[in-house]
Formats: sequence, C-alpha cells, structure tokens
Amino acid sequence: MKNMMKIILVLSFLWSFPAYAIDVMEVVKNANHVSYYKGSDGRAKVNMSIFDDQGRERSREFVILRKDDEQMDDAVQKFFVYFNKPADVKKMVFMVVKNMDRDDDRWLYLPALDLVKRIAASDERTSFVGSNFYYEDVSGRGIEEDTHELVEENDTYYIVKSTPKNKAAVEFSTYKNWIHKATFLPIKTEYYDDQGQKIRSYTALKVEVISGHPTVTSSSMEDHKTGGKTVMSYSDVKYDIGLPDDIFTERYLRKAPREYLR
Repeated sequence: MKNMMKIILVLSFLWSFPAYAIDVMEVVKNANHVSYYKGSDGRAKVNMSIFDDQGRERSREFVILRKDDEQMDDAVQKFFVYFNKPADVKKMVFMVVKNMDRDDDRWLYLPALDLVKRIAASDERTSFVGSNFYYEDVSGRGIEEDTHELVEENDTYYIVKSTPKNKAAVEFSTYKNWIHKATFLPIKTEYYDDQGQKIRSYTALKVEVISGHPTVTSSSMEDHKTGGKTVMSYSDVKYDIGLPDDIFTERYLRKAPREYLR
C-alpha cells in the first residue's frame, strides 16, 4: 500500500487529466501503448530478484533491447533479452517478434547446449527464467485476446476487468488492471481463478519520467499460491537510440550485438 501511495503522489504532480467519458477499448489501447511502445526503440538494464516463500533470493541480470516497426501502429515489435548473470544463464538470449496476424514468434538460445529453441504459443504463460513473471509478461499480451469491461472509475484510476476469449489457453479466469488516468500506466494487475481467488499480482513500485515518457523502473510479480515473488529494477533506460533491424534475427542469438548491450 505504501508503494502504491508513492506512485500516486509522483504521478499526480506530473500530469492533470480532463474529465470526460472514455471507451474501455481506448483505455486498454492507451495502456498497452504506454507500457510497450514508448519511443521507436529502447534499451534498459534489468536486475531481477527472485524470492521463494522462505525469502531466499536468486538473481538475474540482463539487458532488454526493443524496436518497433515504424510502418505499424502497436503491431510488429521486436525484443532481444541478453543475460549477463549468473554464470549458468550468461549469454542466454530470449527474442520475440510480435506479429499482427498470427501468434508471436519466440526463441530461446541456450549457450551451454548451443541450442536455439522455439517457444510455442502454449508456453507463453510459463515462468520466465524461473521467475514469477511469465514470458508473455515481458513482451505483452495482445489486447484482442480478451474482452474488456470498465468496472470502476475514480479520480486516479480506470479499473478494467478482462476475460480471456480462449480460457483453455491461460491459467486465470479474469484479471483486473488499475490504469492511471493521467498517464495510462497500469499500476496494478490482479489475476483471479474460477473461484475468484487472487492467484498472481503485479505492482509498479517506482515510476520515473525518462525522455518525456512515464516509465516503470521497478515492479514486482507475486504468486499467491506458492508465496514466491519477483522484483525487477530497471536502470540506464534509454529511448530512440537507433537500433538496427538485423539485431532481431536468429543469427544474433549466437552472436550478440555487444555494442548495444554494454
């Protein structure tokens, strides 16, 4: 709750918003855009801390590169995630190409085996390198995969309830997003099972304005069934750095573009 209050106070000083009726799909589209499409490309260093139910910690350090197709609006997008630490995941790469008309393409390069593995669509909602975040959490969920309902609105948030169209493909029944009105950043997300029990929850712990973009620089994902929790902290965040397209191809899985990863 303290972290939520800090986020509210920071964002309330940055923007004011007009009072007008808004369609729920406009809210969802705006939230998706500010979450995943800031600038034409971007780069960030990430420190990931994974805690089990006993509070024991494991860590991961990696760099995320992201580029959008300038000819598309919130459609074709590419991610390149390169791991530096610890030693057992060093040089591992996770790459995503988000497609407009079919399932996203996802690859995982395992350097110990010198193996490039395709990640099936059915694996999108499985653990991302042993954390409480899923592969889909890293690159985003398609807004057309769910039906959306604006269930509550207050001075600070649009609260949107989303229900998957293909329930067999996911582990949750519904989820709710607390979307900040002024910035459209999702500040909290809660996932529920068929009995209405909360099974996972995402929280934005820190928000900063970087190159004019409101940016989550610390976030957590908690698994309420296992008691585990993962915190991701972002540093050296940059936008519009001019990443070349060829980085996001299979040949760079084995030969990482080090000049963009330092």
